[in-house]
Amino acid sequence: MLAIITQIAKKPNPSDEEVIKILFKNPIKGIGIISKSKLLDEFNTLKAQGALKLSSKEQQNFLNAIQMRKVRTISGVSPVTIMTKPYPCPGKCIYCPNDPAVPKSYISNEPGAQRAISNKFDPYLQTYNRLVALQNIGHPTNKVEVIVIGGTWSFYPLNYRIWFIKRCFDALNDFSPDKKSLIKKNSHLFIEIPWENIMKAQKKNETAHARCVGLSVETRPDWISVSELITMRKLGITKVQIGIQSLKDQVLKINKRGHRVKSTAKAIGLLRMLGFKIQAHWMPNLLGSCPKGDTKEYTQLFTDENFKPDEIKIYPCSLISQTMLEKYYQKGLWKPYNTKDLIRLIKHCLLVTPRYCRISRIIRDISSTDILVGNRMSNLRQVVENEIPKSKKIKEVRFREVRGLQIALSDLKMKSTSYLTFVSKEMFIEMVDKNDRLAGFLRLSLPVKQSPISELKNSALIREIHVYGASLGLGDSQEGKPQHMGIGKLLIEKALNLGRANKYRRVSVISSVGTKEYYRNNGFYDGTLYQHYDFRTLETAQHTYR
Repeated sequence: MLAIITQIAKKPNPSDEEVIKILFKNPIKGIGIISKSKLLDEFNTLKAQGALKLSSKEQQNFLNAIQMRKVRTISGVSPVTIMTKPYPCPGKCIYCPNDPAVPKSYISNEPGAQRAISNKFDPYLQTYNRLVALQNIGHPTNKVEVIVIGGTWSFYPLNYRIWFIKRCFDALNDFSPDKKSLIKKNSHLFIEIPWENIMKAQKKNETAHARCVGLSVETRPDWISVSELITMRKLGITKVQIGIQSLKDQVLKINKRGHRVKSTAKAIGLLRMLGFKIQAHWMPNLLGSCPKGDTKEYTQLFTDENFKPDEIKIYPCSLISQTMLEKYYQKGLWKPYNTKDLIRLIKHCLLVTPRYCRISRIIRDISSTDILVGNRMSNLRQVVENEIPKSKKIKEVRFREVRGLQIALSDLKMKSTSYLTFVSKEMFIEMVDKNDRLAGFLRLSLPVKQSPISELKNSALIREIHVYGASLGLGDSQEGKPQHMGIGKLLIEKALNLGRANKYRRVSVISSVGTKEYYRNNGFYDGTLYQHYDFRTLETAQHTYR
């Protein structure tokens, strides 16, 4: 195995095919062809024993070559998706699956649902085992984005939500690469957790190996309120996925959505004022919609000051078995868009999405066998992107990410885009190269309305900092990799200058639990729910923190 590791490590930037060829040429007696995960285990063991005679550059070359499914962490963090237990939803949407084995709107054979079921919906086991899986295929587990899915988060009982998030943090705190096969035999049964317990777990995570650098949940617009968002902040939540589905009251009504467009506008305004990252879920092809109407509606999402989300998931409506929509389909009242109309619509979406928004997903991760009628192309996005001529530029975030490309700080320039919402002036500050490829960005909110919570009064607000490129471990640095290149620090300096120039008393940041140390190192001090850089009383504030 040492010989195999050495061959791979000393080969300049070996491709997957070259790695596989080396593995097949060197079968292990009694084992056969060694797997990448097993070879990675052996590498870690030999390294711990001091038996590797490789330079640090050769060791990193090996790790880069052996890593599987590189796209998993190519956006700069390691995502861990976990699902809440099956539970009712306040909505009665006619298109929504109602599989009793999983939370409403999901299907039990979706990948995320399968993992949740196998772990008895225990957030600890889901989180820990996902970290093990990422570690086994060569991905860093230092910077973890926890994505909680499963119906309407805000509708679950509060004591369940506190318990759920506490279990997530326990798993993150317990995990370490050298003990990755160890899982605590904690009971997966719910017990009531006092607030102080979750705060202790969060404090521990600030310096843990697997730090939570992002925590998102999904909910409905009509379940967003100031008190609910304060609760989310206490839990450590930084992003909310919100199901807006349509911007037409009539469409929402006939699809039995249960809320109106004004609820969506109010919810997005509150989320923005309290600093959350906003990911909208939008559904074309609902009952009562048409391709032309959906095209206009998508444009409205980014021209109407009530909306303008940071991220969006586009979920064209499909017919799933045993939904109320099936009756409308049988009566000829609803039908899916044909392929030509759907491609034309998605093409429009890609081209009009502004540079500050990320199209995170197009179509749900549902098996084609579960779709009775509707789009079954799992690569719809790729098909549409290939149809767009090079003369037309896609500007949305995901399309422009640098991903695994080599890049130097000297190749980058700072670019700022401003846009107005009904509660703020937003600044999207980017670091891009000459081809407009995106290495990192910061979202700065300059409020024009007073915040509903006193901690954010007279404060500009950093809602997100993200540096792209393959995820690196904390403290790691690799030549040509955007992470740990100083991009974040440059973006923060720009945000502070803008906050000062616009006469705000301070700049606040909606930091994740695992990023608090980073912001402290950049001059911020801890508040109750946020961290702050106070222009007028910075020295006093820092003294108080010390």
